[in-house]
Formats: sequence, C-alpha cells, structure tokens
Amino acid sequence: MEFSDVLSKRRSVRHFNTKLAVSDQDLHALLRAAVSAPSAGNIQPWRFYIVRSPEARERLAAALPQRWATSAPVVIVVCVDPRPCAARYSDRGEYLYSIQDTAAATQNILLAAVDRGLATCWIGAFDECAVADAIGATRPITPVAVIPVGFSAESSAKPARRPLDEVTTWL
Repeated sequence: MEFSDVLSKRRSVRHFNTKLAVSDQDLHALLRAAVSAPSAGNIQPWRFYIVRSPEARERLAAALPQRWATSAPVVIVVCVDPRPCAARYSDRGEYLYSIQDTAAATQNILLAAVDRGLATCWIGAFDECAVADAIGATRPITPVAVIPVGFSAESSAKPARRPLDEVTTWL
C-alpha cells in the first residue's frame, strides 16, 4: 500500500470482529515497525506487552475505563523505561525524550497495522498504575499507550481535521 494511502486510511476503531485472530506474523511486523521508530540517542526506551490470552485481556479490561478495547484479539501496551533517557539527558530525557520515543513507536504500530489490513486505536486515558498491575509491569516501567489490534467490525468516515492555516505558522 502506498504510504499516503496508509495515512489516509488510518482510523481509531472501537469495534472489532471477534471471530478473526491476529497472526503472529502480523504482530511481529507491528513490533518491527515499532522498533524502527526514531529514538533520542538511539536509547530505545520502549517496552511492549502483548496481551492476548482471555485471562490477561480480562485483567486489562478491569483496569481500563475503555473496556471495549479488550474485545480486540490482541492489545499491545506500549511502556517506557525512562531510566536510560534520564541517565543520558537528565530531566528532559526522562520526561520528554522517553515519551516522544514511545509515541513514535506507537504511531509506527498504528500505521503498520493499516498497511496489513488491521484496525487499531491509540488509548492514552487510563490509570497507569492499574494497567501496570494488570500486565505485571513494575516501576519504573510505565504504560504510556494501550493499542487494541484486530480486524474492524465497523466502517468509519474520515474524521475532520483542522485546516493547515489554523495550526501552522510560517516564519
């Protein structure tokens, strides 16, 4: 698929076809895309938890306000280990670069999913301690994004975007 098509077809999907599984091959492709993301100082502070079993998805569902997310056959929880970024770049590394790095990895997952015919949604509104407990992540590893992955059970129109002249300043 052309990159411009991937960008235009990406949607936040909240209803998944529960009868279709996501293959290991697809998951590995998404993770390879994630680790191809840029990273400050090439530190790569990301950690990925793949939530697949019904029991693990149920634990995660109990920790999420968006219980619908665990109806997807797979949920990827993108986490960060801020220690190496903090060691190299102090506070800016810990509080900014590490989050930017995981955000870039998350975006790569979303785009790679579109390219493979999969549907996703980037979830950031959750209690990070509850999600960490649900997946067994221990501090300082911190969840920053929850991504349900599956095949869409809905069709959605392209969401409205603000005009470029409203969000761009040319100097």
